[in-house]
Amino acid sequence: MADDDIPFNRNFDAPANRPERVAPNVRRVLARNAGPFTFTGTCTYIVGDGELAIIDPGPEDPEHLKAVLDAVRGETVAHILVTHSHVDHSPGAAAMKAATGARVFAQGPHRASRPVRPGEERVMEAGADWDFAPDVRMTDGETLAGKGYALEAVFTPGHAANHHAFALKGTDILFSGDHVMGWSTSIVAPPDGSMADYVASLHKLKARPETRYFPGHGPAIADALPYVDRLIAHRLARESAILRRLESGAADVPALVRAIYLGLDPRLEKAAALTTFAHLEDLVTRGKIATDGAPSRESDPLVPLSPYGVSKLAAEGLCLAYASRPGAVTSVVALRYFTVYGPRQRPDMAFSRIMRAALSGHAVSLYGTGEQRRDFTYIS
Repeated sequence: MADDDIPFNRNFDAPANRPERVAPNVRRVLARNAGPFTFTGTCTYIVGDGELAIIDPGPEDPEHLKAVLDAVRGETVAHILVTHSHVDHSPGAAAMKAATGARVFAQGPHRASRPVRPGEERVMEAGADWDFAPDVRMTDGETLAGKGYALEAVFTPGHAANHHAFALKGTDILFSGDHVMGWSTSIVAPPDGSMADYVASLHKLKARPETRYFPGHGPAIADALPYVDRLIAHRLARESAILRRLESGAADVPALVRAIYLGLDPRLEKAAALTTFAHLEDLVTRGKIATDGAPSRESDPLVPLSPYGVSKLAAEGLCLAYASRPGAVTSVVALRYFTVYGPRQRPDMAFSRIMRAALSGHAVSLYGTGEQRRDFTYIS
């Protein structure tokens, strides 16, 4: 299933920073932060009349804060809820709390969906609101009640590890955050997100009674449950496309993106690569595919463990450092010397192999037939 098989609705002309009533008990104020990942901007929702809950205060933007506060002038903000801690949803909560005195409710502060590997720190930094800390941590199924409204927290990890949707009790409305949006599929970028969690959360929403979704970006989804079915089918189709491509031979993430994302907007290539990587992690975990080591991105820095790999990386670094200097010579050579054991044998891992053999009392096993000779390795 391609993206164009999902009935996206990109007809959304809501004015920025002007409140609109979108349901009898719900108003929406659109932030002015349009972009390739935020569509026309972040939707802040005002639930209730007289006594209110505000869902997703949005980015740190004084103009948007003023627009929301103007919309609720003369009313009491009792609760501030945040679906997840990305910079387009949660940073505005601190200023909203300072202006209203209301406490902030969310699943928790920002965190990864799994242990962060070396080199993934930059991925975690992108888009994350590490300063966010709710006053109250809500658990799955917990209900927050005010005069005229009750909001149930629905834990929906996947896009973010701390993602909550909020069901407006007594209605058919679910505030779906970035987990389900009508204008686009959600980005799932490990280690921030998890494809296994994302698909499980879709199945969870499919089993719930709410049929009308108000997402964090874009228009409302009027017939939400069939739409969720299409999103699940879309993810299964992406998975099948990856497996079909891998049947023809090993491939890296860029090659997979080129094969399965036809006609992709260049601005979304990085997001597509991250989501493809999320699929690969899930497939590896389920034993559907194998990788040479843990799944990694092309951009991940190398972190070798063996003396052979460490010395090679150091040599490459020295070459690059000298070659990048103004007026540097055009050719740089680094020589790496190793202790060699046995006649005409390979030098790699000599120290660790000899030590293991000595400690265990076993003979040192040698590589090859002795016909290969490698006195040193060089790069230029």
